[in-house]
Amino acid sequence: MLNETIRNLRKAKGMSQEELAVKLNVVRQTISKWEKGLSVPDSSMLISLAEELDTSVNVLLGETIRKDYGGEVNLGDIAEKLEDINYKFAKGHARKIRIIRYTLMFICGITAVIFVVLLYMNSEYLTWDYKNPELAVAGTIFHGFEFIFVRLVPFIITGSAIGIIFTYKRK
Repeated sequence: MLNETIRNLRKAKGMSQEELAVKLNVVRQTISKWEKGLSVPDSSMLISLAEELDTSVNVLLGETIRKDYGGEVNLGDIAEKLEDINYKFAKGHARKIRIIRYTLMFICGITAVIFVVLLYMNSEYLTWDYKNPELAVAGTIFHGFEFIFVRLVPFIITGSAIGIIFTYKRK
C-alpha cells in the first residue's frame, strides 16, 4: 500500500521523517500519518514526494498510471487513485469505530446484567455460616466483588455511554 511504499522508499534513501518533512515543507507528523496510513498526500504533494524519493508516482501508488500524450503523469488518474485510497481508509476507520461502539455496548450490557444478578441475589452470602472456612472465603470474595462493583457501575455505564455517543457521526 501507499503507506508502506513511502516508508520503505524513505528508509532506503536513509532519510528520517524529519528530513523528508523539511524537503516537502510539511511537519514531521504529516509524514508519520502518511506512513501509518492515517492520511494520504494530495496529488500535487504526491508528485513532490515522488521527486524527493527519486521514484515515480506510479511506484508510490503501486499501480500503473496512464500517461498522457506528452509523457506527463495524468493528474486525473492520480486523483482517481487517491480517491480510491481515501475511500479504503474511510471504510477501515468506520469499521474500527463500529467495533469500539459495539464493544462499549457489550460492556454496558454485561454490567447491567451483573448488576441485576447482584440485586436478585440480595446479598444472600450475608446469611451464610461463616464458621465454615470455605463459605467464609467465598462470602468474603462475593462481598468484596459486590462492594467494588456497585461503586464502579456508575462510572462504567457513564463512560461507556459517553463513548457510544462519541462514536456516532455528527451530521
